[in-house]
Amino acid sequence: MATDSNACLIVGIGNPGDEYELTRHNFGFLVLDRLSRKHQLIFKMQRDCHGRLSHGKVGGRECYLFMPQTYVNESGRAVKAVLEKYPLSTQNMLVTSDDLHLSFGQLRIRDKGRDGGHNGLRSIIEKLGTQNFGRLRLGIGAPRDKEQTVEYVLGRFTKSEEKQLDEILEKAVDCCEVWLKEGQQRAMEQFNQRADINQ
Repeated sequence: MATDSNACLIVGIGNPGDEYELTRHNFGFLVLDRLSRKHQLIFKMQRDCHGRLSHGKVGGRECYLFMPQTYVNESGRAVKAVLEKYPLSTQNMLVTSDDLHLSFGQLRIRDKGRDGGHNGLRSIIEKLGTQNFGRLRLGIGAPRDKEQTVEYVLGRFTKSEEKQLDEILEKAVDCCEVWLKEGQQRAMEQFNQRADINQ
């Protein structure tokens, strides 16, 4: 498949399987699902890339949406495979994930950085050998007991959180569209200033 050199890749981090669908660790999947439905893009399993891929135009720009099916801790293996297959550049890549260090519903977009303790981002950084790619983090808050972190991120959203999901996901989709159409800097200016959704 011929690929536009300016094509973008948006990766959603999450765990495959119905049991993880509405869990905090799957915020990345939820964003891509919402974005793909808005632009009528269909995901298909790409076994050689270890993930589900959709492809089409978003805001007039060629875009690939990718959900690794390797589980969060092995996300880098899938991302590396899809970058090598098409090929796409990390300079045109945005990774969406959950974040314990942000309050629930808060969005933060950056053009590079460390993994922030997120195993999916850590895996991608290790496999690609670079931290220089965009990332959109969606806050999930943190458990009161740090020893409960694994259970917390793999836990389902509360009823109160579920009521806010539509608004949060719409903002995340808007952020992805601005990133695609107007670039990283404009997305940072517009969305990093937004207040916590609960405020």
